[in-house]
Amino acid sequence: SSEKELTIYLQEEMSQNGKAMLNINQCLQQIFGEAISTAYPGIENAPLTVTLNQQAKFGDYQCNSAMPMAQMMKAKGQKVSPREIAEKIVQNIPNNELIERTEIAGPGFINVHLKRMFVSKLLSNLLVNGVQPPSLKKKKKVVVDFSSPNIAKEMHVGHLRSTIIGDSMCRLFEFLGNEVLRLNHVGDWGTQFGMLIAHLQDKFPNYLSVSPPIGDLQAFYKASKKRFDEDEEFKKRAYQCVVKLQSKDPDFIKAWNLICDVSRNEFQKVYNCLDIRIEERGESYYQDMMTVVVKEFEEKGLVQLDEGRKIVFAPGQSIPLTIVKSDGGYTYDTSDLAAIKNRLFDEKADIIIYVTDSGQAVHFQVVFAAAQLIGWYDPKVTRVEHAGFGVVLGEDKKKFKTRSGDTVRLMDLLEEGLKRSMDKLKEKGRDKVLTPEELLKAQRAVAFGCIKYADLSHNRINDYIFSFDKMLDDRGNTAAYLLYAFTRIRSIARLANIQEATLHKAAETTEVLLDHEKEWKLGKCILRFPEILQKITDDLLLHTLCDYLYELATTFTEFYDNCYCVEKDRQTGEVVKVNMWRMLICEATAAVMAKGFDILGINPVQRM
Repeated sequence: SSEKELTIYLQEEMSQNGKAMLNINQCLQQIFGEAISTAYPGIENAPLTVTLNQQAKFGDYQCNSAMPMAQMMKAKGQKVSPREIAEKIVQNIPNNELIERTEIAGPGFINVHLKRMFVSKLLSNLLVNGVQPPSLKKKKKVVVDFSSPNIAKEMHVGHLRSTIIGDSMCRLFEFLGNEVLRLNHVGDWGTQFGMLIAHLQDKFPNYLSVSPPIGDLQAFYKASKKRFDEDEEFKKRAYQCVVKLQSKDPDFIKAWNLICDVSRNEFQKVYNCLDIRIEERGESYYQDMMTVVVKEFEEKGLVQLDEGRKIVFAPGQSIPLTIVKSDGGYTYDTSDLAAIKNRLFDEKADIIIYVTDSGQAVHFQVVFAAAQLIGWYDPKVTRVEHAGFGVVLGEDKKKFKTRSGDTVRLMDLLEEGLKRSMDKLKEKGRDKVLTPEELLKAQRAVAFGCIKYADLSHNRINDYIFSFDKMLDDRGNTAAYLLYAFTRIRSIARLANIQEATLHKAAETTEVLLDHEKEWKLGKCILRFPEILQKITDDLLLHTLCDYLYELATTFTEFYDNCYCVEKDRQTGEVVKVNMWRMLICEATAAVMAKGFDILGINPVQRM
């Protein structure tokens, strides 16, 4: 019977090695799915919508399937009121340990009240096992292509966004138990290397034996570009250098590597600050694969000639891909096709995500369409997606630039962040209470945490205004506020002299009571974590996680202001009474916040 199946499903979910956090919304969908198919076995694909109830006084969740079902039945010529459908669904809800009671409201909303015992049990489970990811049906191979700056050019704020957003997506898929390959698709190949190598040979003729001291690669790039534009002789040499590089002449490969290394060291400084792990696999990696890709498109009869260029039109796309230029050279289109093929066939990816600015959305749309056209993947089986983001604006809402109109160097920006965060900590008098080592840790946590959070807390699709003042403000939805809130929650047990061992023991023996409305509100909020993770896995919009953490912190404050956790003697300040189950609620809040920070790439400190 379906009821038996449901009991088994819930038991499996609960005892999935007993540790996984339960997605309450998914369980309710399962329950209502059963009820609907029992009540109306004739309806195929009945719409199943379970949402959080916006007004807590009416219940915890809400099932809104009755209205769309009435529409479906009306289309088939059956006139049934949504309220009647809702009543029939409710009558067929199978026995379960989640739902306390249901009420039908308005035209046919089904309000759901959860059992307090059940929520309490889930909180105990969380406290004993820690924040474990929801159970994974199958481990997937995920490739995330992010950051991807260009060699010999500065990393700019656009790369900053890609780096922060991409890293957080990787952390999410890793936490959920997938195998993640983090790829840095750097621009390390192309005609600009001809002029750079020619210039290197002139400036440092003994570069093969003595490593050239290129301090400022920017200036070096500009100087070679100036010669390239003004000096015909130099231009010819630059083109010859490209040919030599492409034929893999060892001296030229060495020159190319030297230039790449200078850039790599610069990029690494940024990655070290932001705690980013990434594997470099630049355009050069795909050089030899491109020839094979072009051949494959030709053999399948998908290539057209256009004024000497070889182009590919993908169905439904208005612009073609240029896979070979009229001079026989390859393009970004060719290297992106080679890269996607490599990721699908050699890496055997189940999910591929490209994190670049939205300006490249059309380009990727065409690349994906071409890869489907040639039969490399089926979008129903493999998820290939471009996660685009808006541009970074200054506080004047114009493109983010320095006063002199140059692009802002990332290292300058990060150093400015460190300076500002130290000012902020000193303004709060933290330099008086923290040891110098703690102060430095707090400085880095605040500076880099705030830069990341400010980016991630905005919907990535929109343009984003970069403002140190806003991100370091400790009021409102900022990392500064959340880091302080987190440190405060963590210190509650410490200030009451409760040892960690005591809390661990209490987690196994003390029932978490949720009688006070603020305890109940916070308990439910803590347990929504898996639902949030499910949502951001589906739409890759990380600001939902930030909104949730902010809601968790403010809900905690309400709880803490209304429910005493520790009672102290007014005169002596000694702890008179500790409310253990409330201490456990504090612990559970902190545990979920810590995991949320971890997914966002934010590193909280013990003392701030």
